[in-house]
Amino acid sequence: MGHLAYVISGALVGFLVGMTGVGGGSLMTPLLILLCGIHPKAAVGTDLVYAAVTKLFGTVLHRRCGPVRWSIVLWMMAGSLPGVAVALLWLRHLGSPQEMAHVIRLSLGICLLVTAPAILFRPTLKAWVLRHQLGGPVQSRVLTVVLGFVLGCMVSLSSVGAGAIGMAVLVMLYPTLPLRELVAIDIAHAIPLTLIAGAGHWVEGDVMVPTLLLLLSGSLPGIWLGTHCAGRCPERWQRLILGTLLLLIGVKMI
Repeated sequence: MGHLAYVISGALVGFLVGMTGVGGGSLMTPLLILLCGIHPKAAVGTDLVYAAVTKLFGTVLHRRCGPVRWSIVLWMMAGSLPGVAVALLWLRHLGSPQEMAHVIRLSLGICLLVTAPAILFRPTLKAWVLRHQLGGPVQSRVLTVVLGFVLGCMVSLSSVGAGAIGMAVLVMLYPTLPLRELVAIDIAHAIPLTLIAGAGHWVEGDVMVPTLLLLLSGSLPGIWLGTHCAGRCPERWQRLILGTLLLLIGVKMI
C-alpha cells in the first residue's frame, strides 16, 4: 500500500499540473512530508527532480512555449544559480537533522503562503501593473537578477516558487510582453533551475530514487489526463481551488 500511495500521489499532482500548469512542487513536497512521513530535506530533493521531469513533460503536451527571450532567462539565471549555491551551503552547515527539518518546513510554509495569493490574485495583479510603470530597462534587469536569486533560494529550500511566483513577478517586470512569451521565459528558467537544485540535493544524498520512480509512474499518466481536461473547468475556479489549497497547506506547515 505504501508504493500505491506514492503512485496515487503522483497521479493526483500530475493531473493538477496538466490541468492548471502549476502546483507540482507546491503540492508534492507537502504530501511527501505530511502524508508519507519523509524527512523534509529528502522530500525537497526528490520533489525537485520530480518537478523538473513533470514540468518538461507537461510543457511538451501543452505545446504552449512561445519564442524564448534568452536575454531575460540569462539575467534570471545570473541570480538563481548563486541563490541555489547559497541555500544548499546554508543547509549543509545547519546543525541537527531536527533543526534542518524545522527550517525547511518553515521555508516551505512561507513559500506556500506567498504562492497562494500570487495564484489567487493574478488577474488583479496584472491589471494593476498595466496601469503603473515600475521602472526602465536597467531597473528591470536588476530586479530580474534579484528575482532569480530569490527563486534559487526558495526552490532549493522548499522546491516551491519557480512557476507561480516567477510568473507573477515576470508579469510585473515585463507587462508589455505577451503572456505566451512570459510563460516561455518562466518555463525556460524553471526547468533547468529545478534540475540544478535537484542535482545539488542528489549530490548530498537527498533524492530517493525508488520514491521518485513511483511518483513519476503515476504523474506522467496524470499529466496526460489533466491536459485533456484543461479548459473544461473555468480558470477562475482553478485559481480559487488551487490557491485556497496552497494557503491551507502553508498554514499547516508553519
